[in-house]
Amino acid sequence: MSDLRLFHIKSGTAFELLGLSSDLEKPLQTLIERNLEMLLGIRFVASEYITGKTHGGRIDTLGLDENHCPVIIEYKRSQSENVINQGLFYLDWLMDHQAEFKLLVLERFGKTIADAIDWNGPRLICIAANFTKYDAHAVQQINRQIELVRYRLFGEELLLLEAANTPNSQPNNRSTSSITNSNSKPRNGDKSIGEIYTELSPVMQELLETVEAYIFSLGDDVQRKELKLYYAYRRLKNFATLVLQKGRLLLYLHLPPSGETLPTNARDVSQVGHWGTGDIELSISNQAEFDLAKPLIIKAYER
Repeated sequence: MSDLRLFHIKSGTAFELLGLSSDLEKPLQTLIERNLEMLLGIRFVASEYITGKTHGGRIDTLGLDENHCPVIIEYKRSQSENVINQGLFYLDWLMDHQAEFKLLVLERFGKTIADAIDWNGPRLICIAANFTKYDAHAVQQINRQIELVRYRLFGEELLLLEAANTPNSQPNNRSTSSITNSNSKPRNGDKSIGEIYTELSPVMQELLETVEAYIFSLGDDVQRKELKLYYAYRRLKNFATLVLQKGRLLLYLHLPPSGETLPTNARDVSQVGHWGTGDIELSISNQAEFDLAKPLIIKAYER
């Protein structure tokens, strides 16, 4: 565990709360599964899912994140257990059994959500009390979406989750797969974000780089994920998403609109259908409009 300490302040005096790891994997798994959407922005699909006689495995938790990407969650029982390799084993199974996963989502959430599954970005989340430096190094060498999350329990009422790594995601590394891979083309005929990016003027590309540089500067735990129609920026879960248009950027923030004083270039879209996730939309076409958005971006990141 990193050197992160939690204190209770009472009458001006600080008392340290001692964090513990769970000796039993199952109680922690049950707790997380019951609160999966609140903790990680992931919808629960299945628990202890058996992958069949041939594969001979049992996936701890299956989910679908807010960007419609499949998620496998594995819980590390001991320091010596190689949960990363185990998770990669299941991730390969998942990609070979897409129809089986889609059926699970269909039965639980319906056809609309099942049809929206994005197979370009499956995720593996490994949750443990701690990870070794070898775990972190191994993840860096593997070109897969693997996230390491540390946890600590403080008594019966406090649970701490902390991102232990940040998967490679730099603003200047934009994928062209959405242009060259027909599977990435949205079924409704809308242009993918990769196609729109190539059509942006130099001025808009520079504005996009400025916005992203600011978002990444908020902390080294910020990740960017390129989806078919938007970019998602997250820590443990999304705090902002960005949709590209020729003449402007549409930034969506995960903040309750009722609790914010919105600038002139913002609106409440909690009841309006839109790409991306978030209930506040900010239209950004120049530096002045971006400056108006900055205080809300910080709030969304810190929330």
